[in-house]
Amino acid sequence: MNLALEKMTVEINLMENATYIVKDGHLTVVDTPPNGFGKQVISWQNGKPTHFDVNYTNKL
Repeated sequence: MNLALEKMTVEINLMENATYIVKDGHLTVVDTPPNGFGKQVISWQNGKPTHFDVNYTNKL
């Protein structure tokens, strides 16, 4: 059996601040905190990302 691997590429804007997850050939942009203050937590299982949490605080 002869496998031909294809090259998968995607363009992203390096001027935009963002966090990306690549899982099984699919690109996902992680949501950003709505007020600019917060954190993103990415959970992994068996070497693959499974889900992410976005937490934020409001600055007074």
